[in-house]
Amino acid sequence: MGEIEDAIERADREGFTREPPKTLQGRISYLLKQLGSAKAVAQELGVTADSVNRYRRGARKNPPKDIASKIDDAVRARWQPGVRKRRQKQAAASGITVETRARFGYTASLGSTDDGRFRRLTVRLPAAYAQRLFDARNTGASDQDMRGIIAEGLKDVYFQDGGGRAMGLSDVEINDIDYLDLDY
Repeated sequence: MGEIEDAIERADREGFTREPPKTLQGRISYLLKQLGSAKAVAQELGVTADSVNRYRRGARKNPPKDIASKIDDAVRARWQPGVRKRRQKQAAASGITVETRARFGYTASLGSTDDGRFRRLTVRLPAAYAQRLFDARNTGASDQDMRGIIAEGLKDVYFQDGGGRAMGLSDVEINDIDYLDLDY
């Protein structure tokens, strides 16, 4: 996953109304319910179906750290899909806040600098950009495509101040993301 996908996932997780199962058996049982079979869970985690059944029965209680991490990620990725959809629908109607520290490059009019530099920004993007971002994510768009949507929103809202300044600015790019968080 890329930085934008990770930021959306973190924002989704902040809206959970209940915690996911804490025990290994509970997590495996949840995955079995979601994916339908031990074979499907095993394929998702990169282990054998026998290992999945041992985890479910409690015969094996301590998976290796990388497998434990995969189990946790798989559960959290599927946890409370209704809550995720509801929050994203609200964000698509009201907008999202982007907080980032990144290097911004841009194409500007003649006589001004286009040297990229690090900026720390916290900007509220309108609902249209949130909707485009979620639509892009749901259709499997690349991280670069999602960066483009956020960069376009930042150009309109921050750099051009809704049409009040920097009208010669034609293109903004987000490069070298130090961190990026979304809130909705």
